[in-house]
Parts: sequence; C-alpha cells; structure tokens
Amino acid sequence: MLRIKKLYLFVIKSFLLLFVGTFLVCLFIFMMQFLWQKIEDLVGKGLEIWVLAQFFFYSALMLIPMSLPLAILLATLITFGNFGERCELLAMKAAGIPLIKVMRPLIVVVTVISCISFYFQNVIGPRATTELYALIFSMKQKSPELDIPEGAFYHELDGYNLYVEKKNKETGMLYDVMIYNLSDGFENAHIIVADSGRMEMTPDKKFLNLHLYSGEQFENLKTQSMAQKNVPYRRETFREKHSLIEFDANFNQMDASVLSNQAAAKGMVDLGHSIDSMTARFDSIGRDYYTDSRKITYKKPELTSVDSTRLESQARHINMDSLFNVQSHKKREQLIQSALSRAQTQSSELAMKSYITSDGDKNIRRHQKEWWGKITLSLACLIFFFIGAPLGAIIRKGGLGMPVIISVVLFIFYYIIENTGSKMAREGELQMWFGVWISSLVLIPLGAWLTYKANGDSVVFNIDAYKAFFMKLLGLRSKRHIFKKEVIIEDPDYPEVYGRLETLSQRCEAYAAQERFDRAPNYLRIFTRNEDDTVIQQISDELESIIETLGNSTDTQVLNALNEYPIVSVSAHKSPSGHQWLNVLCGLIVPVGLIFYLRIWMFGRRLDKDLKKIEETNQKIMERIKEL
Repeated sequence: MLRIKKLYLFVIKSFLLLFVGTFLVCLFIFMMQFLWQKIEDLVGKGLEIWVLAQFFFYSALMLIPMSLPLAILLATLITFGNFGERCELLAMKAAGIPLIKVMRPLIVVVTVISCISFYFQNVIGPRATTELYALIFSMKQKSPELDIPEGAFYHELDGYNLYVEKKNKETGMLYDVMIYNLSDGFENAHIIVADSGRMEMTPDKKFLNLHLYSGEQFENLKTQSMAQKNVPYRRETFREKHSLIEFDANFNQMDASVLSNQAAAKGMVDLGHSIDSMTARFDSIGRDYYTDSRKITYKKPELTSVDSTRLESQARHINMDSLFNVQSHKKREQLIQSALSRAQTQSSELAMKSYITSDGDKNIRRHQKEWWGKITLSLACLIFFFIGAPLGAIIRKGGLGMPVIISVVLFIFYYIIENTGSKMAREGELQMWFGVWISSLVLIPLGAWLTYKANGDSVVFNIDAYKAFFMKLLGLRSKRHIFKKEVIIEDPDYPEVYGRLETLSQRCEAYAAQERFDRAPNYLRIFTRNEDDTVIQQISDELESIIETLGNSTDTQVLNALNEYPIVSVSAHKSPSGHQWLNVLCGLIVPVGLIFYLRIWMFGRRLDKDLKKIEETNQKIMERIKEL
C-alpha cells in the first residue's frame, strides 16, 4: 500500500488550497479581459441567458491553460512564503530536510497539472475554441435589440432611418414619427411623417409591424438624377397605415464545423497532418511557378548550327537603342505600349503568385505555432513552479502583498517575451521553434538559478547586503550608533585606554606623514604594485577595539564622542584589485584606469581626513578621561 509522509501531505494540502483559489481568480481575470475585447458583440443584442452561458463556458475552457501557469506561480510563492514567514521552512531545514525534498511532492502535483493543461489544449481546447468563435460570429450577425431613442435618428434598421420626438414607455405609443426608407438610395428616399404610431414584433420575430396614424407619405414616381431639374412625386395622406419592415431578431447559431479548418481548432495530430499536406502542396505550387517563370514566352526559329552561330555573332554587335530610334514616332509608341502592357501583366501575375505562396507560408507558420504552443504552455507550469517555490522560500513573505506583485511582474515579463517571439516567428523573422520557445529558454535558467540559491540558503534578496555593496561601490559610509548599555559587566580601564588612545594618535600622525595623502598618487605605482596596507589595517583594528572597550562606559560624553569616529576603509586607497594582472590590465586601458585612479585619489584624501578626525576625537575623549 502506498504510504505518503505526513510532511508531504502537509505541503500538498497547503499548496492545493491556495492553488484552487488563485486559479479561480486568474481564470476570472482572463475571462474579464476576453469579455472586454468582445463586449461590442454582446451589448445591445438582447441575447438570451443560455447564449451568454455558452459564451462564458466555452471561454473558460479555452482560457484554462493560460490561467494555470500564473495560478501555480502565485500559489507556490504564497505557500513557501508562508512557510518561511511562520518559520516552518526553518524547522524543516533544522530537521535535516533540504528545500528540494520539501518541493518533491509538489513537483509531482505540478507535473500532473501540466499534463492536464496539455490535455485541455490538445483535446478540449480546440473544440471549445471552435464553438466559442462560432458563437461570437453568430452574435455579430444578430440584429441589435430594438430600442428607438427620443429626439435622435435610429439607424440600426437596415435601409431605414427612424426619428421619434417622444414615446410613452407604458403604452408603447410613438409621437411625431418620421421614417426615411433608403432602400432605393439616399436621393430616392421614401419619407413618411405621422403624428403617432406603434411598433411591434411579429410572432416569428422576423418583421416589425408598424402602425401609423394621421400622417403623410412622399415618394418619387421615377428615379431622380443629377441632370433632371424636376422629378414628379406622389403625396399620400392617411388616417391609418400599416407596413412591415424586415427585421430578423432571432439568434441563428452558426455551424461550428465551418471553422474546423482553423489552426486553433485542431489537436497536435491534426496539426501535424495539416502541416505536412500544406507543405507538400505549396512546395509543388512553388516549383510550378518557378518552372513557369523560367519558360521562354516565344518559340525559337529552327536554324542550322551555322545560321545560329552567325545570328548570335551578329546579335552581339546590334545596338537596340539605334534600332528603336530609326523607327517612326507611331511605331515607337506602339513598342513602348506593348512592352509596358507585357510588364504590367507579368507584374500582376507575379504579385498574385507571391500572394498565394506567402499566404500559404503564413498558414503553415500559424499551424506550427499552435503545435509548439501546446508544449510550451504546458511546460510553463513547471517553469513557474521552479521560479515561485524557491523565490517564496527566499523572500519569506506570505499573503497577497509581495507575492502578487512579483507574480504579476514575472508573468508580464513572460507574456511580453512570448508574444514578441511568437509574432516574429509568425512573420517569418525567426525560426518557429526558437520564437515559440524563447520565453521558456529565458525563464528556465532563472528557475534553475533560484532553485540552486534557495537550496543553499542564499541571501540573494537580502536588501541589507545589496545596500552595503552599493554604499561601498559609491564610497558611502554608515554612521556609528553607540548607546548606553543597561547592563555593564565590566567597566573600562580608563588609564589603560588613555595610553592606547595616545599611542593610536601618534600612529595616525606618523602614517599620514609617511603616505602624504595631500599629494596626487603615482599612477604607475597604483597599477604595478599589489601590496596590502597592514599599517592602516592595524590602526582600524585598534580603533574598533578601543570603541568596543569604551562602549561599556556609563559616561554620556564618552559615548557621544565614540559616535564621531569614522568607519575607516582600509583598502580603497590602494590598488583596484588583489590580482596583479588585473591591476595592470586596468592601468593599460586608459579610460578605465583613469576612473580607478581618480577614485583611489578620492579615497586617499578621505582617509587623510579620517585620520585627522580620529586624532581629534581621541583628544576629546582623553580630556574627558582626565576629568573622570
């Protein structure tokens, strides 16, 4: 019997609860985005509830594979962030369980989810896509819901413009009605004006029954043209008039099989067959076009070898411009028109052939993109897992704050790369496999690097470490913060410290006089001598030892003086690197060497100021020790 460890059950349960919630949220977001794109096809059509239900159902099935990678990324980030925030991950590591072992059960779960994603794309997705776009096309063809506004022309009825000054919503009566029948053209419109009327739909919902009262109708007796000044017309006055206007308000479902030949409506097997058949077909067409273009459009006369040699020899010395110039003006025009006509015919024929072949290539690339996309989108579930799980373990932040921000940024980054690569592949600017796989090729190294760092307890996202690095790079220093201790185990020996301070001041003075930081350093010496400055290192160590000893003092003035001591940089005023060959290389590259030279000079001058500050602070503390 298969036995699963309690730790694995705990990890799987924590992940699945979050995954279900994040998946539903991501699916809802993608559905709302898709709905916003198609909102014009839905609004104002009076669609029944079952039609809208089909729209949302098929769109959900189509968008499930797109929602799964983002849901996995967000769920794993929150899961492992919660483990780190609640110190559960620390307890697992303390028990000797590495991070990769904690991730092991979820690797199996996410692999299963990737297989489900592939199944949806390969089997359910094509059917859902076919039904969905057939439904959308049917929505576009449906007539809009009849809602005639007040005081404005309504032109949603095909061939008619209606104007109603006022309408009674309770009785359905329309007042001051004006109807323009434009079925015979704008210049031959039939105009009806009525005091009131009522409009209702026929039982089969294919016509509008219009009842008009107390009005007039104007109609031309013959077609009006621009050359005619007077056109006879007919004027009819009526007390009551009834007419039918064609208006099909029914929803006519399109047959989904019409779209079955599209690339998005096929599985991998059908896509492979289509790619092979189209490739063979258009290769054959291309060979035929090439053969036709190589054919000579005129028939050579049958000549003997002697005559052929003689004619070729004569043709080399014929000047075509002179032959053209000796022709009559009319003959030259005929020759030019004939040549132009043949060139235009050939150009049109080549343009048509080019369109056929390029359209075939686009269709093949479209099928290839769908074929590769089913693999890469399924693989994205695993890739985002190996990004989200270690990233959550590193940042150790749960909840919906930081994980949501990181997930959205990473998914937008993935989406931009994937769309860019796919578009370039569809246009033929990149190889299809490379354009579709480029997003995965970018994110796989990131996932591997994050997993490696998280498994080794790396502080890759430690803000303090980055802050210290950039402060060191820019030459910035933090200040000392020494406060009075509440519990002091041993009071400082002030006489002994006094002697140490005096010695430290003498060493600082001697070192500053020896190095002469007020002068510009020697360029060659900086990049050719790789020596450690042991003297300033000893001065810095002695200073830190004195500060640690005096930190046990209860005197406020002494503690305030300790905060005035600078943090001494012991190596920035020497060679740029600890490797001799790298220093020489930097010195030879003049722009780089000059930058390092100015930086070293700046740090040397700052070190000179630090030494003077140390002497000044030593003197202040020594005077205070005398008072104590």
